[in-house]
Amino acid sequence: MSTSTFFESPKTLRRLHRGPLGAHIDGYAARLLEQGFSLGRARDKIRLVADLSSWLQRRRLGVNAIDPQTLNRYLKDRKSYIYPGRGASSALQELLHMLCEKKIASQERSSEATDPCERAEQDFERYLSQERGLSDATLANYLPFVHQLLLERFGNRLIDFAKLRATDITGFVQRHAHDHSPGRSGPMVAALRAFLRHLRHRGEITTDLAACVPTVANWSHATLPKFLKPVQVNQVLKHCDRRRVKGRRDYAILLLLARLGLRAGEVVALTLDDIDWQEGNFKLHGKGGREAKLPLSVEVGEAIADYLQNGRPHCASRRLFIRQRAPRVGMANTAISKLVMCALARAGVDSPRKGAHLFRHSLATQMLRHGASLTEIGELLRHQHPNTTMIYAKVDLLALRRLAPAWLGGGR
Repeated sequence: MSTSTFFESPKTLRRLHRGPLGAHIDGYAARLLEQGFSLGRARDKIRLVADLSSWLQRRRLGVNAIDPQTLNRYLKDRKSYIYPGRGASSALQELLHMLCEKKIASQERSSEATDPCERAEQDFERYLSQERGLSDATLANYLPFVHQLLLERFGNRLIDFAKLRATDITGFVQRHAHDHSPGRSGPMVAALRAFLRHLRHRGEITTDLAACVPTVANWSHATLPKFLKPVQVNQVLKHCDRRRVKGRRDYAILLLLARLGLRAGEVVALTLDDIDWQEGNFKLHGKGGREAKLPLSVEVGEAIADYLQNGRPHCASRRLFIRQRAPRVGMANTAISKLVMCALARAGVDSPRKGAHLFRHSLATQMLRHGASLTEIGELLRHQHPNTTMIYAKVDLLALRRLAPAWLGGGR
C-alpha cells in the first residue's frame, strides 16, 4: 500500500481510503513517490485528495464525475480549508491526469459553462477544434486573446455581439499590439479574425468585422539577429558549476543549444531512448512533428553522460532532462529560457536577447564567418524553407560592404 509510505496510523490510512477516490489513493501516492516529492508535500497532496473524496461522497458524486469544472467547484467550496500556496490546483490536475490515463475521468467539461463569456469561448473552442481541425497549440494561442476582448468589451454582463463595432476591434488591437513582440501580435490578429468569422457564420453579427481587424506590421528580416561572440559563449559555459548536479545538467543543455543549435522545445523533447551511443548520434523531435538524426559530438556526449551518471535523478520519466524539484518530470520550454537567462547573468554576459534562440543565432553567425554557406547553415538548423536562413546574410557585414557601391560624397 503506497499510502503507508507516508502515513503510519491505521486509523489515518482507513480514513484516506474512504469515499469514491479510496480505490485510487494508493495509485496517486505511488505517483508522488515516483516523482520525488518530499514527505511533507506528499502528505499535503494525499490529504487534499482524501478531502476531495469526502466532498464527492457528501454530494453523492462518483469518481466519473471528476472533470475540470467539478474540481473548480471543489476548490471554491473548500477555499477556507485549503491553505494558499500549497499547490492545491496542481495536485488536483495531477489526479485528473492519472484518472484520465485510466479512462475513468475526462479532461472535457461535463456541462456547459454558466458565465456568458465562458460560454462564448467554449463555442469558439469547439468551432476551432471540430470544424476547423486546429491543433491544441493553436487553440492555446488563440483563446487568451478572445477572452481578453470579451472581458474588456462586456465584462460580466450579458454578451450582445450585435453591439460589437469596428472601433471596438481596432481599439483593442491598438491597445495591445505593443504588449507583445511582432511575432506574437500575428496570432492575436489571426485569433480575432477567426473569432469574428465564427460569429458571422453563426449569425451573431451581420457586419464583416473580420475585415476591420488591422494588420500589425512585422516585416521579414527587418532586424539583425542578436548573437553572442564565441568568447562570450565560452564564458557562459565556463561558469556552469559542474561540481553540482544542477550545473552538470545546465552545462549539457547549454552545449546542445550552443554547439548544435537546438531549439528549447527540441531540448525538452529529448528522451533517454533518442540517444544511440554506439552509432554516436541522436534522434531529434523538431517543429511540426518532423524528426531528424544529428551527430553526437564528443564534447556534447561527454556532458550528457556525466549528467546521466552523476546528476539525473531516479524517476519514472523517460525524458532526458529532469526538473531538480518534484515533481520529477521533464522540463518545460520556459524552464530552458529561464536557464539561459540565469546562465548569462552568472557569467556577466550582457545581451539584449536572453532566450534559448540566442545560442542558435550565435552558432549560425559563427558558421557564416568561418565560410559556411547559407545552405549548410539551413541544414544544421533544420530550416524547412531557405528564406528562413536568409536573415543571416545580413550578419556578414564584410561581404556586404564589398557589394555596396561607393558613396559619391565619401572619401574625405
